[in-house]
Amino acid sequence: MHADLLTPYEKGNQNQTTLWTECIAYYETLAKRYPQVLRFEQIGVSDGGVAIHAGVVSADGVFDREQIKREGRTVFFNNNGIHPGEPEGIDACMAMVRDLCTEPQRLAALGETVLLFVPVYNVDGSLNRANTSRVNQDGPEQFGFRGNSRHLDLNRDFIKCDTLNAKLFNQLLTGWDPDVMVDTHTSNGADYPYTMTLIHTQADKLGSGLGPFLRQTMLPHIYAQMEAKGWPTCPYVNPVQDSPDDGIAEFLEVPRFSTGFAALHHVIGFMPETHMLKPYADRYQSMRALLDVTLAFTVSHGADIKQLRAQAKADYAAARQWPVSWKMDEANPSTFRFKGYAAKRSASALGNYMRLSYDRNEPWERDIAYYNRFVADAVVRAPKAYVVPQAWREAIERLQWNGVEMTRVETPTTVDAQFYHIAAVDSRAGAYEGHLYHDAVALETRSGSFVLQAGDYVVKLDQPNARYAVETLEPQGHDSFFRWGFFNSVLEKKEAYSDYVFEDLALEMLEAEPELRAAFEQWKAAHPALLSDQVQVLDFIFENGKRHHEPEWRRYPVLSLM
Repeated sequence: MHADLLTPYEKGNQNQTTLWTECIAYYETLAKRYPQVLRFEQIGVSDGGVAIHAGVVSADGVFDREQIKREGRTVFFNNNGIHPGEPEGIDACMAMVRDLCTEPQRLAALGETVLLFVPVYNVDGSLNRANTSRVNQDGPEQFGFRGNSRHLDLNRDFIKCDTLNAKLFNQLLTGWDPDVMVDTHTSNGADYPYTMTLIHTQADKLGSGLGPFLRQTMLPHIYAQMEAKGWPTCPYVNPVQDSPDDGIAEFLEVPRFSTGFAALHHVIGFMPETHMLKPYADRYQSMRALLDVTLAFTVSHGADIKQLRAQAKADYAAARQWPVSWKMDEANPSTFRFKGYAAKRSASALGNYMRLSYDRNEPWERDIAYYNRFVADAVVRAPKAYVVPQAWREAIERLQWNGVEMTRVETPTTVDAQFYHIAAVDSRAGAYEGHLYHDAVALETRSGSFVLQAGDYVVKLDQPNARYAVETLEPQGHDSFFRWGFFNSVLEKKEAYSDYVFEDLALEMLEAEPELRAAFEQWKAAHPALLSDQVQVLDFIFENGKRHHEPEWRRYPVLSLM
């Protein structure tokens, strides 16, 4: 060990985490001393104007991204500090990189694998230090804050990209195309003996090759190695009821989260969650062990992982239909040998209810239900291509940031296309990460003739990044652009009527449009109580008649070329 290269964590009392300024200065020192091992540089800035850095470790001094991709090298990506109040990864990564720089045998073991890392992702939050925001956490003494300078949680921002950080992350992950990603976190929730728990990309979502590899080969190896290192590990403890006694469910990491976002690019993602109630020193040590174990596995199985990822991309691009939404298979749980503490319920001293607590003096170990299978909840038929009108800049930009191949229409062209009519939307009453998220959407599939304008974008799906395009452009996708409100304006009818004038026009429309009259009669029979409400009556006729029809109203603007 080089005494002058001890990390701030190692110099302290093991209950302190590194300041952002110390962290960056430390890596800059390492990079100057070991230029053939580490390249470290600023890659962008945050919304608060703070520099964001990334580093690359290479055993043979090859740092150029295009050369690394051209040579087919394996890339392991470690992201840290997305929630700076959960800083174990920040400190563990510093020691890991230092050891690779200073220990030739450890560096040689990398082979041609490259380590890509972001030392602190939420740099704004890392500078907002206190010791109060992590309500139930045991250390460190001071730490950063979950929200960034716009008070957004970056681990909910990977699709909507309201932050400069997320835009940068989209471009970084797409540009490097890593094979395995580890995004470091700290958990909250139930009490149990484990220091380390693990969220991973949901295996069923990774397809028929990568999924079984993760479930049958990679995860058992990680669990066995962590046990051997003295850090028994279990799946993230997500109780199906209020304690683990009744079973736990695998976390469905939809694309707003890092591991779910990685899955859109067929990257195996891990989100290690150390347990908040364990001392910071233990959390740090278990995180370092997890990083070492996953990196070593990636090095030794890199060729297999790359081949499986390539096959997954090809399979997806050639698919006839795609699942875009998933749900837990409640009928077919597996089991997990779990170590827990007795859950006790007693009268609360605060109110008239029973409170939950855990008794560490009563440990137990037994098989519990583990709901780790997910099935498709919504499946869409594969078009040959999507058309995204150029007016919808926000969607187009995000497709570009994620490497989606697109061509532009050169001259006005008439096409027959399929489109969605948005029949109903169920939206949240309050803000969620800066948006009024649409929890449910009902669609009607229709067809029509459209003129594509010069400059509109055509997204063919026989390409490696097809999955990102599909799951963001299909409205039913868990975290589609539609659900995040990118197309909200089409939900608004632009013209209105004056009731005293429209009364007569409505009668004329009912006479002239037999289909409208039939629909109105059905509506009256179904809603007799609404016949005394003039607005409801006139709105139905206005919205369903042809005379004042607005074709853009409730028409999802992205077209499908079948």
